[in-house]
Amino acid sequence: MNVDSFPDNPYLLLTPGPLSTTKTVKAAMLRDWCTWDDDYNSIVQEIRKELVSLAVNSVEKYTAVLMQGSGTFSVEATIGSAVPPGGKLLVLANGAYGDRIATIAKVLNIHLAVIDSGDTGPVNLEDLENKLAQDEDITHVAVVHTETTTGMLNPAEKIAGVVKKHNKVFILDAMSSFGGIPLNMEELGIDFLVSSANKCIQGVPGFGFVIAKRDAMEKIKGYARSLSLDLYSQWKTMEDQNGKWRFTSATHVVRAFRQALDELHEEGGIEARYRRYHENQITLVSGMKELGFKPLLPDEHHSPIITTFLSPDSKEYEFKRFYDELKKHGFVIYPGKVTRYECFRIGNIGEVYKEDINRLLEALKESMYWNKNI
Repeated sequence: MNVDSFPDNPYLLLTPGPLSTTKTVKAAMLRDWCTWDDDYNSIVQEIRKELVSLAVNSVEKYTAVLMQGSGTFSVEATIGSAVPPGGKLLVLANGAYGDRIATIAKVLNIHLAVIDSGDTGPVNLEDLENKLAQDEDITHVAVVHTETTTGMLNPAEKIAGVVKKHNKVFILDAMSSFGGIPLNMEELGIDFLVSSANKCIQGVPGFGFVIAKRDAMEKIKGYARSLSLDLYSQWKTMEDQNGKWRFTSATHVVRAFRQALDELHEEGGIEARYRRYHENQITLVSGMKELGFKPLLPDEHHSPIITTFLSPDSKEYEFKRFYDELKKHGFVIYPGKVTRYECFRIGNIGEVYKEDINRLLEALKESMYWNKNI
């Protein structure tokens, strides 16, 4: 298969996922697979084992399960399956995706408490400590590691320390961080970690996954509030039937993910990928500041995943026009998601390198039609 003959993408996705992938990841989807066949199910089993090995050292104590759908499907499967009847979930929210976890809990009629730090505020550890000390009904705590509403990197290590001090089950939404930011579930005491195929592993959309303590997974039988999003039943089927999914899986996406995992290792693993993403983000923020753009968050709260910038204070600026002009230059960015500020977002993950960021900065300079001095 000559992937060099494949056409190049017309633009680079500077988004938090879906993101730009390699030609070889895309090429992996050209073969058809049968969901019942051992060849396909062996790939599923390889992926499950490899995900665990990326997350922990003691692989025998942890397990992984794949779930059809977008990352939110896997988040909902975890929230709806891990919290028992009569349990209470505490959500630490500081953006749209923390809010989404709370919404999931409300829809599923799960007893809920929320500590909301606002879109631009970091998680307040003192508030967390006080809440867990005062409310003994709380059984589970959930937080988004990288809140892509703003690019906020929440301090998973410090949050985990407080949660485990109070002996609560810890759920980490690592949707946009797993595979791109070094993290050891075992060291932090994370019980359930949720992510997706089309984020830092650099696969394509179609399934999410949950990495969990094996004993935590074994305890949740019968808790699920959904048939198709029953995390325990999905896991048990994969465990007992050599990687089989309960319902039809995204076979092509799974094979592309296998290729993406290979390419992660070829790059040097999570540490190497983190260094690339971090260099992308530092280059971006430095260049944007030189052009007069201001990040929404202070530098110390930035993740290497995505950065939010305030929109130019000009009557001539309009995001759609700005977006379209950048797209003509070969770049797609994200609109803002913060209600109190006019802003836009630029991602650094996927098949993106420092030279791509530098090309973007040149394109930005040419696209600043509202600033006649540029």
